[in-house]
Amino acid sequence: MVIKQVKHWIKHRANASAWKAMQEWAEARGARFEQMEEGEGFEIEEPGNAVGRLLIEWGPAQRSYVEGAELRLRWELGLNADLQMMVMERELCDRLESSVFEAYTDTLQTRIDTDTPEEMRWLVMFAKLDQWKSKLARSRFTACAMSKEVAGAWIEGPLSEALALASQDLVPAGRPLVMLTQRGNLYLRLALSEPSLEALQGVVKLAEIAAKQAKQVHQVLGEAGVWPASAAAIWPASSQMQEEP
Repeated sequence: MVIKQVKHWIKHRANASAWKAMQEWAEARGARFEQMEEGEGFEIEEPGNAVGRLLIEWGPAQRSYVEGAELRLRWELGLNADLQMMVMERELCDRLESSVFEAYTDTLQTRIDTDTPEEMRWLVMFAKLDQWKSKLARSRFTACAMSKEVAGAWIEGPLSEALALASQDLVPAGRPLVMLTQRGNLYLRLALSEPSLEALQGVVKLAEIAAKQAKQVHQVLGEAGVWPASAAAIWPASSQMQEEP
């Protein structure tokens, strides 16, 4: 027991040193930084964030499609629960789509198991965006929602540009990234074997842009009273973004 306690103490001390920069960054934002039990990761809670309560975790992956560790984020935005939109790294999307159809397609009927994670079911159920402002972002990510128009309204502008920028370093090809809105919140998970302040800041910046854009979509749909079936009428397809030349 004593040896175990000593090892636990040594691990926490080592983590405290390795994660010092991230702890200082969090505390400077008025957030709480805490190591997870057994020193397998950390948690940052920022209840006073102007966009909404923010929770960040780094630790063992909670999805089978992510190997090793991941960075997870939940941003409480107070969105309508019916606002369901998603962005996914394209190689991961192709892999999960293949898995879903292979596992749940029999003869002429496609059956979606409710135990399957939302992000996998949505790839089959939701409309995918086919026009992006950034060709680079389109080549590296897939976006879907209750309609193409809703997905486009979320991706258009700053988020498309932010995804294109993230594809250069934060989300290289083949690194699993999923970002989605559901239950009123924005969720993000990124495969990340070792945490760093640079990666943490990059993820928060990307998520903040996505969160603000999601709030705009929520506001427009709410004012129009079109949750969710007739949302496409608010953004006619002809008025959606045009790709870069």
